[in-house]
Amino acid sequence: MRNIYDLANELERGIRALPEYKNLVEKKEAIATDAEASALFKEFTDFQEDFYAKMQAGTMPTAEEQAAVQELGQKVEANALLKEYLTAQQSLSVYLNDIERIIFKPLQELNN
Repeated sequence: MRNIYDLANELERGIRALPEYKNLVEKKEAIATDAEASALFKEFTDFQEDFYAKMQAGTMPTAEEQAAVQELGQKVEANALLKEYLTAQQSLSVYLNDIERIIFKPLQELNN
């Protein structure tokens, strides 16, 4: 039987070799070279982290926060680089969700 850590490292290399991963890296690099997109990306990720932290703490977002999320989402959608990045991220997420399902299948079977 192969070492489980070797398999995990092989999986990591496999993910990095995916065209979807490489595309996402390219999109992230494009954002980094554009000041407006980079600032908006930082604002978006900072806001998203704060928003999720509040949700996990059981704090419901206020109407103002919900409006801010929508406004920020519209700004992100209007920026071509960020829109391309999010689309690329979704493409990679399909693989990652499938991999997660496969990896956790034995644990789920224990609970059934």
